[in-house]
Amino acid sequence: TPRETPTRGTPSTLLDPTDLYQRSGMIARTTPMAFVGSVRFLPTSTADSTLVLLALSLPNRSLTFVGAGDRQEAGYVVITEARQGGVVVRRREARETVRVASFRETTRGDESVIFQQFLTLSPGDYDLAVVVRDAGSARSGAYELPSSVPRLAPSAIASPVVAYEATPRSNADSLPQIIANPRATIVFGRDTVVPVYVEQSTTTGTPAEAMLSVLSQEGNVLWSDTVALRPGSGVAGGLGQVPATRFGVGHFWITTGPLTGPASAPRVPLFISFGDEWGIAPLEEMLSYLRYFADGARLQVLRDAAPDSRASAWMTFWRETDPDPQTTEHEALRDYFRRLLTANERFREEGSAGWLTERGRVFITLGEPDQILEQGDVGIGTRGRIQIWQ
Repeated sequence: TPRETPTRGTPSTLLDPTDLYQRSGMIARTTPMAFVGSVRFLPTSTADSTLVLLALSLPNRSLTFVGAGDRQEAGYVVITEARQGGVVVRRREARETVRVASFRETTRGDESVIFQQFLTLSPGDYDLAVVVRDAGSARSGAYELPSSVPRLAPSAIASPVVAYEATPRSNADSLPQIIANPRATIVFGRDTVVPVYVEQSTTTGTPAEAMLSVLSQEGNVLWSDTVALRPGSGVAGGLGQVPATRFGVGHFWITTGPLTGPASAPRVPLFISFGDEWGIAPLEEMLSYLRYFADGARLQVLRDAAPDSRASAWMTFWRETDPDPQTTEHEALRDYFRRLLTANERFREEGSAGWLTERGRVFITLGEPDQILEQGDVGIGTRGRIQIWQ
């Protein structure tokens, strides 16, 4: 019999990955204002200062939209403070406006809004405080992240930045042309490569290379390749392409370093999920969530796959269960996880998560019943109550 990890309560990391983001060194809040972010460090023209990139993502549904002509419009405010010993040494306040074409877009729950802020700080230990406020309501959220700003001496390779796109800069005194991926999350089966921006502080002005690697959650190297760094004044940068289809679904780490020797920059997380709105879960937990989606034999193949062949097993699973291979989205998995979330909220019972109840199982497998019949006393807490679904 395939073994299953007992799963109790809300499937937190899958449906709400906030705790996982936080444990991975990221910024993350869900209520009353949802946002996720990352902090990365890049060189300047001197080792006595470091460029700090704060990147945040917000879903549209976190904001209050109002009609503005033929569009919908919302505003938000981001306040960033760098503190040492309780003293604010750097503060930035930005007011932003988001415009979308339709009311439907205002309900999006994926990474639909990206905010970026650059700060220049001296190397040292800080508390980076972030406050995000919805301009159309009283909602706001705050998060404080202890951060050690590194000293990037000449030849030092900075921590990699998972990005949507980036262009290497030509001068260390300029700002990078980059759109970061704050959640460091991509969708399995849709995103074939992950752009990763790499920079090195340099004084030589000659072409250089860095090693870019992907590690498993346990720290084993799954993939490595060199990234050519284009030289500029005081900095050399390049964009690596990580093959997402090589790793399957899960939580991974990315590191950079010299061509020989160990990685020299702190590792940063990479998450590969089933969809824009779904989080990440460890392998056994994910297989437990899929118990109503696929038969035990199919899930056992994923469970038994060796680490170096796990991505291939996931890709086979994806192709064989995708109802419409012509689209980039796996519609069956999308609808399945939505029903799982609904069941978890609707059918919660004492001592058991809603998705693990009898009604939860049927709802997730078959969807909404066409008709519900009640038999016996339907009072709350009454024993012997019978409910028939058709």
